[in-house]
Amino acid sequence: MSKFYARRRVSILAALSGLIASVALFNAPTASAALPTPVSGATARTYLASLTVATEDRTGYDRDLFPHWITQSGTCNTREVVLKRDGTNVVQDSACAATSGSWFSPYDGATWTAASDVDIDHLVPLAEAWDSGADSWTTSRRQAFANDLTRPQLIAVTDNVNQAKSDQDPATWMPSVSSYRCTYVRAWVQVKYYYDLSVDSAEKSALTNYLANC
Repeated sequence: MSKFYARRRVSILAALSGLIASVALFNAPTASAALPTPVSGATARTYLASLTVATEDRTGYDRDLFPHWITQSGTCNTREVVLKRDGTNVVQDSACAATSGSWFSPYDGATWTAASDVDIDHLVPLAEAWDSGADSWTTSRRQAFANDLTRPQLIAVTDNVNQAKSDQDPATWMPSVSSYRCTYVRAWVQVKYYYDLSVDSAEKSALTNYLANC
């Protein structure tokens, strides 16, 4: 084989390899965004050690005390912003409502193609926050907590999974996808630390055990 044909063969093979790689990339699932990356396991353990341990008190709790799904920009409220952020190929109408797209729920591993099947979970539930110190906050601070897009506090998940979680903490509820639990507890501790919320003894014990594997 001449050097010319050898070089030509190598060029053709390289081109084919590039084409195959491009096709594979084009057909690969589009990675969806998720909640902001939580702190590391080591940092979460440090944060947890500094949190106040206290008995929870739900006296006076009312969900309406945490104004949520406020307007973030234009016609888009917090729920709509998170649906766009956490979804893949999300199309929104002029009112910012998601009309198509897909959403992967890391709690249970399910994928949905209707926004109505997806809830936006407050990772640290509003009632849990109230029990842990938010009862003494101003309404504006509770609103900031309920619509926090900066901390890992809001995430799109399967609606009935979110409803089953309700207001439970990690001592009584965790995502069924075990590989996500480290992310979940790191986020939980980060949010509690940022907002100076307490933990109860069972909650701290559960968090300590899960973080030991992070």
